[in-house]
Amino acid sequence: MRLLPAPHGATRALARRRSALTGRRLVRRLSDSPVAGPGDVPGHGAVFNPGLLWHEGRAHLFARAVRSGYRRNTGPGDRFTDYSSDIVVLTSVNGLSYRFAYVLAEAGTDGADCFEDPRVQRVATPAGQELVMTYTYLPPVSRRRSGEPWHVGAHKLIWGNGRFWLEGHSRILGPKDVEDKDCVVFALAGGEIALVHRVHPNAQLAVFCDFDHLWRANERYWAGHMANLASRTLLTPAPGALGIGAGAPPVETSRGLLMFFHERGVDGAYTMNLALLDRFTGEVISRLPYPLLAPELDWERHGDVDNVVFVQGAHRSGDEIYLVYGAADRYVGAATASVGELLAALAAAD
Repeated sequence: MRLLPAPHGATRALARRRSALTGRRLVRRLSDSPVAGPGDVPGHGAVFNPGLLWHEGRAHLFARAVRSGYRRNTGPGDRFTDYSSDIVVLTSVNGLSYRFAYVLAEAGTDGADCFEDPRVQRVATPAGQELVMTYTYLPPVSRRRSGEPWHVGAHKLIWGNGRFWLEGHSRILGPKDVEDKDCVVFALAGGEIALVHRVHPNAQLAVFCDFDHLWRANERYWAGHMANLASRTLLTPAPGALGIGAGAPPVETSRGLLMFFHERGVDGAYTMNLALLDRFTGEVISRLPYPLLAPELDWERHGDVDNVVFVQGAHRSGDEIYLVYGAADRYVGAATASVGELLAALAAAD
């Protein structure tokens, strides 16, 4: 994979200011403009919060796209009215210029009112790799009014005829009676399968003996998990922060798994953050005490929800990690980071 370099020249002063805001210049934006956003998907407005998969020489963005016609709600209730989001796929050969390809999951199907914030992950199993998309599954209004919360939804994906397809029906991963989201799934070095999810305000870790156990975990398993939720906590918000949640599926390195995650500060702003997880247990080895990336550019600070950078996709090629993130619930940004630099920063933070 060959990615375009970060901008230079006139943007050096801006880069220095970013460095001051984020503690260290460990993540470098590929562009000062979004790589995707409104107008890129026919019949849709905001395009944001994408998962990522590099496949057959292309980057595939699995983005949340809101159907055209939504508007801000001036009364009580939800932030917007007539708000319905699909999962769409956009592709790129360089990680910077994306084109719309197709709608993958349509709102109103599979019992979901909306599909939101997808992550896509390859999960190694003894039988081969499972390709899994996790997302926030929003039940229809009638079920939400009766008390049903949002869930972690999941689909297996298959590749055929030049595109990805949903295999079978959606599944709910996690407890069914509490609000749950921000899920990533990955294999541990010993063969077990880990799932990180978010029951507000913390991120929790669930471990399964194999992929089939994860996919078919019953209510008894999740009841036991919830009964011991404090002991399952993986990450907690920094002092004064309001919440935390898994971002991109972890990136494997020689020293552990790099977990990019988001945190919501006391001012309401979402930032990109980093922890290192143990390859065998999934537990935290170290965590950076400062964000990697904070909302700074105009399209990161102003949108449908202001002051948001929300990481959901990461792909490693050699020492380079390519990252995609949602911005202000309206756009998609792209950035890169060095594995060596990130590991050195984590070691210095210990």
